[in-house]
Amino acid sequence: MPEINEERFFIELTHEVIDSEAVVARLLRGEAGAVVTFDGVVRNNTKGRRTLYLEYEGYETMAVKEMRRIAERTVAEFPDLDRLAIVHRLGRLEITETSVLIVVTSPHRKTAFHACHYAIDRVKESVPIWKREFFEDGEVWVEGQTPPGF
Repeated sequence: MPEINEERFFIELTHEVIDSEAVVARLLRGEAGAVVTFDGVVRNNTKGRRTLYLEYEGYETMAVKEMRRIAERTVAEFPDLDRLAIVHRLGRLEITETSVLIVVTSPHRKTAFHACHYAIDRVKESVPIWKREFFEDGEVWVEGQTPPGF
């Protein structure tokens, strides 16, 4: 899958299990006094319905481009930020697996918390990745979204 590794940020789309600890280790340097992660995981229910698993589909070329733009904007918005990772998984995910991971390192916690929050909000708003939930009694595209061509 596409991976971009710039000096201050790392972004990736993957069909493989996301190893949160490995991503943190990849970013962490001695300059950082704070590491903040957002680890979005698959939960077992939605609005009282038992979720069996999820599937994520995306417009991969555009998703990578948008993730890079978000990383660049986040670094510009938070100049104290040391490093940033945005990793999103595609394909079938089981309960408790990571679907999206944001990792921010910075000298101070305030920047790390705010930058992490900023980045995940931008990812959810604009990256062309769609989630389909599978239940015991059917399936739905989340928030009425369907991928192009469906």
